This record gives sequence, structure tokens and C-alpha cells, in this order.
Amino acid sequence: MKKLKSIVATLAMTGLSYGLAHADQVVKIAVSGPLTGPQAVSGKDDENGLRMAIDELNRTPIKVDGQVVKFELLSEDDQADPKTGMQVAQRLIDQHPTAFLGPQNSGVAIPVSSLTSAAHIPMLTVASNPQLTKLGYNNIFRTGASDALLGSSMATFAVEKLHAKTAAVIDDRTAYGQGLADEFVAKAKSLGLEILDREYTTAQATDFLGILTTIKSKNPDVIFFGGYTPQGAPMAKQMRARAVRAKLLGGDGICADDLVKVAGPASANVYCSMSGAGLDGTPEGRAYIARYKEKFKTEPQAYGITYYDGMLLLANVISSAQTTDPEKLVQALHRANFKGVAATYTFDKVGDLINAPTTIFTFKDGQLVAFKQ
Repeated sequence: MKKLKSIVATLAMTGLSYGLAHADQVVKIAVSGPLTGPQAVSGKDDENGLRMAIDELNRTPIKVDGQVVKFELLSEDDQADPKTGMQVAQRLIDQHPTAFLGPQNSGVAIPVSSLTSAAHIPMLTVASNPQLTKLGYNNIFRTGASDALLGSSMATFAVEKLHAKTAAVIDDRTAYGQGLADEFVAKAKSLGLEILDREYTTAQATDFLGILTTIKSKNPDVIFFGGYTPQGAPMAKQMRARAVRAKLLGGDGICADDLVKVAGPASANVYCSMSGAGLDGTPEGRAYIARYKEKFKTEPQAYGITYYDGMLLLANVISSAQTTDPEKLVQALHRANFKGVAATYTFDKVGDLINAPTTIFTFKDGQLVAFKQ
């Protein structure tokens, strides 16, 4: 009887060991972004892009050391606020994720980077302020173009395509908006584009009539706005209402179909630069748009595709390096070379995307489209 119990116990333990050896390996992926407030549309787009990539990967899973890897999404709302961002980032890090995607906003990403660095977790972010990758952390990977590229590309566009001679500049005083505007001004001056005025607003403002009245009196050819759609959309509408003849330029923060909902016909006078190639310009991009619309019943916005690509990049690195250890993945990401939908992802020594592509967009028939002259 004792012998029988011993055999049963042995078989049970063997079965348990077998089950454990073949259990799925759960890999947690953290993301934070503005899921409420004025930038909620953009933040939800980020989460959607990441969620779509995770769902696709879990349907055709990768393996590490023979174990199937299942990805689990951990998402928090940072409200585009640095203080809230630090709190939710720490809450996410306490759950021991393998990687952290986001934050979207530079003003949140810069302080949060200290937490992900201390935790030795790879951080993949679209935050574009150049300061982010100058902090000395080796775990930061910028998956989009920096302000240096986005701002300077719009200055070049203003001079070479719009034949502008003069410009006014407005920024929202965020790390993103101010950094973007600074880069535009620097490139504009080098090209001989005269800056007639520089004005400031906030990331909560919706009334720009005072600023626009001042700028209108100086009659610039273009107005460059460093900020996001919740301000860019009413600004464009108010420019039209006040017969401001200048074209409105901006970075990826205003490159969103959602701008049309507020700006209406005034959106036709708006131009913006965005990291990556236009999605509708490639078969892969068009396929992403179709899958996104089918899954979420809404149009994709500016950053979701980069979060989608970022997750596929991470999965590719996990598969090729055969590890889910965050510290080892940091080293592997520095050696990565992955062709995604929006870009090819390979990074320089500080974590900036090498040869980050940018595309100029405008709005036509209520849709965001790549500019073609």
C-alpha cells in the first residue's frame, strides 16, 4: 500500500513538473498615456495600437526556451501630467513588467525615464523632446522622430514648398511644444525665414483670439504651433473666423483625424509633420488601417502605429535573443534592426532612431493625407 502511494505521488509530481515545464510564460507589457482629458483620443490610440499587436502575437505566439510566450497588457492613465505619470509608472513598475511603452508626452516621459532606468526596464517611447536621450540612461529607445527632425522638417517645408518668407510661433509651454517650437525657430533662421513674433499659451487653453489678433497685425505667411490637437483644432478654427491668412503648421501632436471634428473646413489650411511614412502609402500601412478600423470601429490617430510597431519590435528581439529578462533585452534592443509598418527600427548609442523618416501631412475632404505637390 505504501509502495502504491509512493508511485502515485511520484506520478503526480512528474505530471506537475511536466505541466510547469510546458506552461505558458506570461510577459507583462506596461503602458501609460493620457486616457482621460483633452488628449484622451491620442492616448487611447496608443493603447489600441499596442493591444492590437499583443492580440496578434498571442494568436501566433513566439517561444523562448521551448515555452510559449503570452503577453499581458498593463495600462494606466497618466493624464498627460508629470506628477500623475510618476505615480502610475511606479505602480506599473511594481508589477515587474518586461518592458514599458510610453509615456507619449515628453513632459511625462522625461521624469518617468529615471524610474524605468532604476528598474533596468527597456522604455520605448514616442516622446520627441531631444533632452530625453541626453539624460545618460541606456534603457531609453525613441521609436519616432525627435523634435529636431519634426520641427526642422516643417521649417524646410515652409520655405521650400509654401515659399514662406515670414513666420510667427506659438507654443504651449510643455516640454514637447516648447522643444518642437525651438527646433522650428532654429532651422527657420538658418534658412532665412524671418520670425516676426513668438507667443505662448497652455495645454489647457481653447481661446486664442488675443494671440491671433496680435499675430494678425504682423501678417506672417505661416504660424507654427508647438502643441497638441486639443489646442491646434480650435486655433485653426479661430484663425479662419478672424481671417488670418497664414497657414497653420505643427508637429505630430496635431497630426490627427480628430482635428477635423473641431476645425472643420479650417483644417484644409493646416500642415503637420509626423514620424514614419504615411500609412496609406504602403500595403502594410493600408492593412493596418483596415484591421484597426475593424477592431476598434474608429480611425487610427498619430501614434498608435508606432506602439504597434514597438511591440512587434520587442517581440522580435525577445524571440531572437531567446530571453525575457529586461536587462538583457536592453542590450539586445541596442543591436536591433527591425522593419515595422511605419519605419525600420535601429538605434544609435543614446537610443535615438537612426534615419527616422518624417512625412508632411495636410487635411483634405476631412481626412489626414500625405502632402503631395
